[in-house]
Amino acid sequence: MHDLVAEIQELKRKKNAVILAHYYQEEEIQDIADFVGDSLELARAAQKSTADLIVFAGVHFMAEGAKILNPSRKVVMPDLRAGCSLSDSCPPAAFAQFRAKHPDHLVVSYINCSAAIKAQSDVIVTSSNAVKIIERVTREFGPDRGIIFAPDRNLGAYVSEQTGREMLLWQGACIVHETFSERKIAELQARHPEAVLIAHPECEPTLLAKAKFIGSTSALLRYVAEDSASTYIVATEEGILHEMKKRAPGKTLLPAPPNQPGCACNECPFMKLNTLEKILACLRDESPELIVPSDLMQKALKPLQRMLEWSN
Repeated sequence: MHDLVAEIQELKRKKNAVILAHYYQEEEIQDIADFVGDSLELARAAQKSTADLIVFAGVHFMAEGAKILNPSRKVVMPDLRAGCSLSDSCPPAAFAQFRAKHPDHLVVSYINCSAAIKAQSDVIVTSSNAVKIIERVTREFGPDRGIIFAPDRNLGAYVSEQTGREMLLWQGACIVHETFSERKIAELQARHPEAVLIAHPECEPTLLAKAKFIGSTSALLRYVAEDSASTYIVATEEGILHEMKKRAPGKTLLPAPPNQPGCACNECPFMKLNTLEKILACLRDESPELIVPSDLMQKALKPLQRMLEWSN
Protein backbone atom coordinates (compact mmCIF):
# COMPACT_ATOMS: atom_id res chain seq x y z
CA MET A 1 0.00 0.00 0.00
CA HIS A 2 2.81 2.45 0.91
CA ASP A 3 4.60 1.86 -2.41
CA LEU A 4 1.32 2.36 -4.29
CA VAL A 5 0.63 5.68 -2.57
CA ALA A 6 4.23 6.81 -3.14
CA GLU A 7 3.94 6.01 -6.87
CA ILE A 8 0.69 7.97 -7.09
CA GLN A 9 2.23 10.98 -5.35
CA GLU A 10 5.30 10.91 -7.62
CA LEU A 11 3.24 10.65 -10.81
CA LYS A 12 0.95 13.41 -9.61
CA ARG A 13 3.96 15.69 -9.10
CA LYS A 14 5.51 14.88 -12.48
CA LYS A 15 2.30 15.43 -14.40
CA ASN A 16 1.03 18.46 -12.47
CA ALA A 17 -2.08 16.48 -11.64
CA VAL A 18 -4.76 16.95 -8.98
CA ILE A 19 -6.92 14.22 -7.47
CA LEU A 20 -10.47 15.19 -6.58
CA ALA A 21 -12.52 12.70 -4.56
CA HIS A 22 -16.06 12.54 -3.26
CA TYR A 23 -16.83 11.73 0.37
CA TYR A 24 -18.36 8.42 -0.76
CA GLN A 25 -15.04 7.05 -2.00
CA GLU A 26 -13.13 4.32 -0.14
CA GLU A 27 -11.10 5.58 2.82
CA GLU A 28 -7.69 5.11 1.18
CA ILE A 29 -8.78 7.18 -1.83
CA GLN A 30 -10.04 10.01 0.38
CA ASP A 31 -6.72 9.96 2.22
CA ILE A 32 -4.57 10.44 -0.92
CA ALA A 33 -6.84 12.99 -2.61
CA ASP A 34 -5.82 16.65 -2.87
CA PHE A 35 -9.41 17.67 -2.27
CA VAL A 36 -12.35 15.75 -0.80
CA GLY A 37 -15.82 17.24 -0.88
CA ASP A 38 -19.48 17.05 -1.78
CA SER A 39 -20.82 17.89 -5.24
CA LEU A 40 -20.80 21.66 -4.75
CA GLU A 41 -17.35 21.72 -3.16
CA LEU A 42 -15.93 19.51 -5.92
CA ALA A 43 -17.46 21.72 -8.61
CA ARG A 44 -15.79 24.74 -7.04
CA ALA A 45 -12.48 22.89 -6.70
CA ALA A 46 -12.64 21.86 -10.35
CA GLN A 47 -13.40 25.43 -11.39
CA LYS A 48 -10.37 26.76 -9.50
CA SER A 49 -7.96 24.03 -10.56
CA THR A 50 -4.73 24.99 -12.33
CA ALA A 51 -3.61 21.39 -12.81
CA ASP A 52 -2.84 20.05 -16.29
CA LEU A 53 -4.48 16.74 -15.42
CA ILE A 54 -7.59 16.28 -13.28
CA VAL A 55 -8.12 12.81 -11.83
CA PHE A 56 -11.72 12.55 -10.68
CA ALA A 57 -12.38 9.82 -8.15
CA GLY A 58 -16.14 9.94 -8.15
CA VAL A 59 -18.81 9.10 -10.68
CA HIS A 60 -19.37 10.00 -14.31
CA PHE A 61 -21.53 13.12 -13.93
CA MET A 62 -18.98 14.64 -11.53
CA ALA A 63 -16.10 14.15 -13.96
CA GLU A 64 -18.27 15.61 -16.73
CA GLY A 65 -18.79 18.68 -14.57
CA ALA A 66 -15.05 19.06 -14.06
CA LYS A 67 -14.49 18.87 -17.82
CA ILE A 68 -17.26 21.38 -18.57
CA LEU A 69 -15.69 23.85 -16.12
CA ASN A 70 -12.16 23.12 -17.45
CA PRO A 71 -12.56 22.47 -21.18
CA SER A 72 -8.85 22.95 -21.94
CA ARG A 73 -7.67 20.43 -19.33
CA LYS A 74 -7.58 16.67 -19.52
CA VAL A 75 -9.96 14.93 -17.12
CA VAL A 76 -9.53 11.23 -16.41
CA MET A 77 -11.49 8.76 -14.29
CA PRO A 78 -10.18 5.63 -12.60
CA ASP A 79 -13.14 3.69 -14.06
CA LEU A 80 -15.51 5.02 -16.73
CA ARG A 81 -18.12 2.50 -15.60
CA ALA A 82 -18.62 4.52 -12.40
CA GLY A 83 -22.04 5.85 -13.28
CA CYS A 84 -24.95 6.93 -11.11
CA SER A 85 -28.37 5.33 -10.63
CA LEU A 86 -29.97 8.76 -10.12
CA SER A 87 -28.43 10.18 -13.29
CA ASP A 88 -29.46 7.06 -15.21
CA SER A 89 -33.06 7.49 -14.03
CA CYS A 90 -33.36 10.61 -16.23
CA PRO A 91 -32.75 9.66 -19.90
CA PRO A 92 -32.11 12.83 -21.95
CA ALA A 93 -34.57 11.99 -24.77
CA ALA A 94 -37.40 11.18 -22.36
CA PHE A 95 -36.68 14.31 -20.34
CA ALA A 96 -36.72 16.44 -23.51
CA GLN A 97 -40.21 15.12 -24.28
CA PHE A 98 -41.35 15.90 -20.72
CA ARG A 99 -39.85 19.38 -20.94
CA ALA A 100 -41.57 20.03 -24.30
CA LYS A 101 -44.95 19.48 -22.64
CA HIS A 102 -44.22 22.38 -20.27
CA PRO A 103 -42.46 24.97 -22.46
CA ASP A 104 -43.18 27.85 -20.06
CA HIS A 105 -41.44 26.15 -17.14
CA LEU A 106 -37.90 26.82 -15.96
CA VAL A 107 -35.76 23.72 -15.53
CA VAL A 108 -33.84 23.35 -12.27
CA SER A 109 -31.68 20.23 -12.22
CA TYR A 110 -29.82 18.56 -9.40
CA ILE A 111 -26.12 18.27 -10.20
CA ASN A 112 -26.46 14.45 -10.06
CA CYS A 113 -27.44 14.33 -13.72
CA SER A 114 -25.73 13.90 -17.08
CA ALA A 115 -24.24 16.70 -19.15
CA ALA A 116 -27.13 16.19 -21.57
CA ILE A 117 -29.64 17.01 -18.82
CA LYS A 118 -27.57 19.97 -17.62
CA ALA A 119 -27.66 21.28 -21.19
CA GLN A 120 -31.47 21.28 -21.04
CA SER A 121 -31.52 23.16 -17.73
CA ASP A 122 -31.72 26.80 -16.70
CA VAL A 123 -29.81 26.37 -13.46
CA ILE A 124 -28.12 23.52 -11.58
CA VAL A 125 -28.41 22.92 -7.83
CA THR A 126 -26.76 20.68 -5.25
CA SER A 127 -28.27 19.44 -2.02
CA SER A 128 -26.22 22.19 -0.30
CA ASN A 129 -27.76 25.09 -2.20
CA ALA A 130 -31.07 23.83 -3.65
CA VAL A 131 -33.30 25.72 -1.21
CA LYS A 132 -31.32 28.94 -1.67
CA ILE A 133 -31.40 28.69 -5.47
CA ILE A 134 -35.13 27.91 -5.69
CA GLU A 135 -35.73 31.00 -3.56
CA ARG A 136 -33.50 32.98 -5.95
CA VAL A 137 -35.39 31.61 -8.98
CA THR A 138 -38.65 32.73 -7.38
CA ARG A 139 -37.27 36.25 -6.83
CA GLU A 140 -35.78 36.49 -10.32
CA PHE A 141 -38.70 35.07 -12.31
CA GLY A 142 -41.69 35.49 -10.02
CA PRO A 143 -43.70 33.06 -7.87
CA ASP A 144 -46.05 32.16 -10.73
CA ARG A 145 -43.35 30.90 -13.10
CA GLY A 146 -43.53 27.13 -13.34
CA ILE A 147 -40.51 25.04 -12.33
CA ILE A 148 -39.51 21.56 -13.40
CA PHE A 149 -37.19 19.93 -10.87
CA ALA A 150 -35.09 16.97 -12.01
CA PRO A 151 -34.04 14.25 -11.54
CA ASP A 152 -34.46 13.45 -7.82
CA ARG A 153 -38.07 13.33 -6.62
CA ASN A 154 -37.08 13.10 -2.95
CA LEU A 155 -34.79 16.13 -2.97
CA GLY A 156 -37.40 17.99 -5.05
CA ALA A 157 -40.16 17.20 -2.55
CA TYR A 158 -37.96 18.29 0.34
CA VAL A 159 -37.04 21.58 -1.35
CA SER A 160 -40.67 22.21 -2.26
CA GLU A 161 -41.65 21.73 1.38
CA GLN A 162 -38.86 24.01 2.63
CA THR A 163 -39.61 26.83 0.17
CA GLY A 164 -43.38 26.46 -0.22
CA ARG A 165 -42.74 26.39 -3.97
CA GLU A 166 -44.81 23.94 -6.00
CA MET A 167 -42.73 22.21 -8.67
CA LEU A 168 -43.15 19.51 -11.30
CA LEU A 169 -40.91 16.65 -10.18
CA TRP A 170 -39.16 14.21 -12.50
CA GLN A 171 -39.56 10.81 -10.87
CA GLY A 172 -35.91 9.81 -10.47
CA ALA A 173 -34.20 8.46 -7.35
CA CYS A 174 -30.91 7.17 -5.92
CA ILE A 175 -30.78 3.42 -5.23
CA VAL A 176 -28.70 3.97 -2.09
CA HIS A 177 -30.85 6.64 -0.46
CA GLU A 178 -34.06 4.73 -1.16
CA THR A 179 -32.76 1.49 0.33
CA PHE A 180 -32.70 2.47 4.00
CA SER A 181 -35.14 0.49 6.15
CA GLU A 182 -37.27 2.59 8.48
CA ARG A 183 -38.13 -0.52 10.49
CA LYS A 184 -34.46 -1.39 11.00
CA ILE A 185 -33.65 2.22 11.85
CA ALA A 186 -36.39 2.08 14.51
CA GLU A 187 -34.84 -1.12 15.87
CA LEU A 188 -31.43 0.59 15.93
CA GLN A 189 -32.95 3.55 17.80
CA ALA A 190 -34.48 1.16 20.34
CA ARG A 191 -31.01 -0.28 21.02
CA HIS A 192 -29.45 3.21 21.06
CA PRO A 193 -32.14 5.54 22.48
CA GLU A 194 -29.59 8.35 22.71
CA ALA A 195 -28.89 8.23 18.97
CA VAL A 196 -29.77 11.19 16.76
CA LEU A 197 -31.03 10.36 13.25
CA ILE A 198 -29.55 12.57 10.54
CA ALA A 199 -30.31 12.18 6.84
CA HIS A 200 -29.49 13.33 3.34
CA PRO A 201 -32.46 14.91 1.50
CA GLU A 202 -32.27 12.24 -1.22
CA CYS A 203 -33.87 9.87 1.32
CA GLU A 204 -37.58 9.15 1.12
CA PRO A 205 -39.95 11.70 2.74
CA THR A 206 -41.19 9.27 5.41
CA LEU A 207 -37.61 8.78 6.63
CA LEU A 208 -36.85 12.51 6.47
CA ALA A 209 -39.90 13.15 8.66
CA LYS A 210 -38.22 11.14 11.43
CA ALA A 211 -34.79 12.82 11.12
CA LYS A 212 -33.65 15.46 13.60
CA PHE A 213 -31.38 17.03 10.99
CA ILE A 214 -31.48 16.94 7.16
CA GLY A 215 -28.62 18.20 5.01
CA SER A 216 -26.04 17.67 2.30
CA THR A 217 -22.97 15.57 3.00
CA SER A 218 -21.05 18.69 4.05
CA ALA A 219 -23.91 19.86 6.26
CA LEU A 220 -24.12 16.43 7.91
CA LEU A 221 -20.38 16.60 8.62
CA ARG A 222 -20.66 20.02 10.22
CA TYR A 223 -23.66 18.97 12.29
CA VAL A 224 -21.97 15.90 13.78
CA ALA A 225 -18.82 17.91 14.54
CA GLU A 226 -20.69 20.79 16.22
CA ASP A 227 -23.70 19.10 17.83
CA SER A 228 -23.58 18.02 21.48
CA ALA A 229 -24.98 14.49 21.06
CA SER A 230 -22.65 11.50 21.33
CA THR A 231 -24.32 8.99 18.97
CA TYR A 232 -25.72 9.38 15.45
CA ILE A 233 -27.54 7.20 12.95
CA VAL A 234 -26.37 8.42 9.56
CA ALA A 235 -28.75 7.96 6.62
CA THR A 236 -26.55 8.51 3.62
CA GLU A 237 -23.82 6.59 1.78
CA GLU A 238 -21.55 4.93 4.34
CA GLY A 239 -18.34 6.42 2.90
CA ILE A 240 -19.09 9.69 4.70
CA LEU A 241 -18.32 8.04 8.05
CA HIS A 242 -14.57 8.16 7.35
CA GLU A 243 -14.50 11.96 7.35
CA MET A 244 -17.03 12.13 10.17
CA LYS A 245 -14.73 10.09 12.41
CA LYS A 246 -11.91 12.54 11.70
CA ARG A 247 -14.04 15.58 12.53
CA ALA A 248 -15.87 14.08 15.49
CA PRO A 249 -13.47 11.69 17.23
CA GLY A 250 -14.98 9.87 20.16
CA LYS A 251 -18.53 10.02 18.84
CA THR A 252 -20.43 6.87 17.90
CA LEU A 253 -21.49 6.80 14.24
CA LEU A 254 -23.99 4.16 13.11
CA PRO A 255 -24.73 3.70 9.40
CA ALA A 256 -28.44 3.49 8.66
CA PRO A 257 -29.23 -0.14 7.79
CA PRO A 258 -30.56 -1.14 4.35
CA ASN A 259 -33.69 -3.18 3.63
CA GLN A 260 -31.84 -6.30 2.51
CA PRO A 261 -30.11 -8.31 5.26
CA GLY A 262 -26.42 -8.99 4.72
CA CYS A 263 -26.04 -6.66 1.73
CA ALA A 264 -23.91 -3.54 1.32
CA CYS A 265 -26.88 -1.66 -0.17
CA ASN A 266 -26.02 1.47 1.82
CA GLU A 267 -22.82 1.74 -0.24
CA CYS A 268 -22.88 3.12 -3.78
CA PRO A 269 -21.64 0.32 -6.06
CA PHE A 270 -20.55 2.85 -8.68
CA MET A 271 -18.42 4.92 -6.28
CA LYS A 272 -16.75 1.74 -5.10
CA LEU A 273 -15.54 0.85 -8.62
CA ASN A 274 -12.67 3.27 -8.06
CA THR A 275 -9.51 1.85 -6.44
CA LEU A 276 -5.97 3.04 -5.72
CA GLU A 277 -4.67 0.67 -8.41
CA LYS A 278 -6.98 2.26 -10.98
CA ILE A 279 -5.96 5.76 -9.86
CA LEU A 280 -2.31 4.84 -10.40
CA ALA A 281 -3.09 3.40 -13.85
CA CYS A 282 -5.10 6.41 -15.01
CA LEU A 283 -2.38 8.78 -13.78
CA ARG A 284 0.30 6.76 -15.57
CA ASP A 285 -1.64 6.30 -18.83
CA GLU A 286 -3.75 9.50 -18.62
CA SER A 287 -6.65 7.23 -19.48
CA PRO A 288 -9.57 6.63 -19.54
CA GLU A 289 -10.19 10.22 -20.52
CA LEU A 290 -13.59 11.83 -19.98
CA ILE A 291 -14.75 13.32 -23.29
CA VAL A 292 -17.71 15.69 -23.58
CA PRO A 293 -18.67 17.06 -27.05
CA SER A 294 -17.87 20.77 -27.29
CA ASP A 295 -21.42 21.85 -28.20
CA LEU A 296 -22.79 19.96 -25.20
CA MET A 297 -20.14 21.53 -22.94
CA GLN A 298 -21.13 25.01 -24.04
CA LYS A 299 -24.82 24.39 -23.36
CA ALA A 300 -24.19 22.75 -19.98
CA LEU A 301 -21.72 25.42 -18.85
CA LYS A 302 -24.25 28.25 -18.49
CA PRO A 303 -26.51 26.60 -15.87
CA LEU A 304 -23.45 25.36 -13.97
CA GLN A 305 -21.92 28.84 -13.92
CA ARG A 306 -25.23 30.31 -12.81
CA MET A 307 -25.28 27.87 -9.89
CA LEU A 308 -21.73 28.80 -8.85
CA GLU A 309 -22.50 32.52 -9.10
CA TRP A 310 -25.73 32.23 -7.13
CA SER A 311 -24.01 30.07 -4.48
CA ASN A 312 -21.39 32.68 -3.59
